[in-house]
Amino acid sequence: MARTRGVLRGCAAATKFELRTIAPSPAFAPFVEHHWALTWDLDEPFEQEVVPHPNVLPVFEATGAHVTGVMRGRFARTIHGRGRVLGVRFHPGGYRPWWGAAVSTLTDRVVPFDGGGDVLTHAGPVARARAAEAVLLPLLPAPDPTVDLVRAMCDRIRTDLALTRVDRLAAGFGTTARTVQRLFRDYVGVGPKWVIRRHRAHEAAARAEAGEDVDWSALAAELGYSDQAHLVREFTSAVGTSPARHARAAGQAPRWGTRGP
Repeated sequence: MARTRGVLRGCAAATKFELRTIAPSPAFAPFVEHHWALTWDLDEPFEQEVVPHPNVLPVFEATGAHVTGVMRGRFARTIHGRGRVLGVRFHPGGYRPWWGAAVSTLTDRVVPFDGGGDVLTHAGPVARARAAEAVLLPLLPAPDPTVDLVRAMCDRIRTDLALTRVDRLAAGFGTTARTVQRLFRDYVGVGPKWVIRRHRAHEAAARAEAGEDVDWSALAAELGYSDQAHLVREFTSAVGTSPARHARAAGQAPRWGTRGP
């Protein structure tokens, strides 16, 4: 199973469904991060919680196809019986040329679209991914250099977890905080501060589920939180439970600093 941050309690999830990622074809690579193919065969229903990333996702399901904008809240999906889903995960900012409007108008929305009815009938994840590309190919837009810029900014946030200020991000790209905020609303669909907070929550959740002894006080300092209580508040807001409870649910007993959340 592909290790995907944001899929909570991933070890348990790996026993319930198979998740594979497939690289996009060259024509789609400037816009698409990867395709993901989900399959399951369950005797009992299983609920999976997800803390979403700042990505737009066209999704092909048995009930139809739709585009999911950036979801700011945690959501849960119950699966049962046998089934499969194919998703196209766009780079942060990569869906803007396809949508033709500010991506913030798609945030927290699910918009159905026609076509793609036979995508899931193809045998194997790779064949289904290529079938999804065939559906999307007539909509392929011209290259947009701003997509590359916004993607680079999001990559900086993802790889530099100590980056906590929008003005520092802007300075690193020779622009202003106001310009960065405008670009993110237009291209990503959420503000840069939200993206910063979300990646830090993903990192903290991954540490909780890694099966290692976590010093959360030290992690709070590493991730640029003002203190451990600040980490606890943001983590609880994103994940729905405290780091301590999340670590216990994942089978990891946490080690706290001077204060335990």
